[in-house]
Amino acid sequence: MTWIALAAREDGAAGPARLALRPGLLQPRAIARGTRHARVALVAGGAMLLGGDAVRVEVEVDDGCTLEIEDVGGTVAYESTGEPSRFDVAVTLGRDAQLLWRAHPFVVAAGADVDRQTVIDLGEDSSVLLRETLVLGRSGERGGRIRSGLHARVQTTDAAAYPLLHEELALDGAAGRVGVLGEHRVLDSAILLGRRPPGATRPKGVTVLELDGPGAMARRVADATHGTGIDAVMEAWAPRVDPA
Repeated sequence: MTWIALAAREDGAAGPARLALRPGLLQPRAIARGTRHARVALVAGGAMLLGGDAVRVEVEVDDGCTLEIEDVGGTVAYESTGEPSRFDVAVTLGRDAQLLWRAHPFVVAAGADVDRQTVIDLGEDSSVLLRETLVLGRSGERGGRIRSGLHARVQTTDAAAYPLLHEELALDGAAGRVGVLGEHRVLDSAILLGRRPPGATRPKGVTVLELDGPGAMARRVADATHGTGIDAVMEAWAPRVDPA
């Protein structure tokens, strides 16, 4: 399991925030750190995902802190050889905590069989901006199967919680689904949780869905990862989760 935890120093003591990193199949590397802010890169520790691999990433951001995560290279799920692989992410944010995660493409190669679940618990006044790019197949491939879920909820001051986003996708490169990907092979998304997005940025071809609670999802289906317009959305929405 890969673990990343960011917390301010106790009692307002001077100095950089406390950043705890534990490597798993993904290796976290500290890039920068301030009193309440840190940047971390995620690097693959070897070939992954192979059939039977189970990757888990846990992220904890304490009250009033901001964490930026950036993948170094994308992830490829290879042929499963009869045994599915897993990639799970669990995020917990304290009060007024922020997470900006610029994830690189997640490629589902031909013959792959992947379960991928992301669970996000937001504290009061916290926010998340997540880039998610799913690609069915490498060049010349139709791609394998992936079941991808994203579940986010907001904790309230009375210890209750309400759901903010609940999505389950089942994609199969050998059986395109009308109304989901169709003949396309790329699903590119920017997901903002805990904040309303600015209204001006909506590149051509990008659909923006406003959530019932504070948040939005910008999404585009395409044949290639470049030129989807989601890069522009990420840059426009990033100030919503970066107090600097």
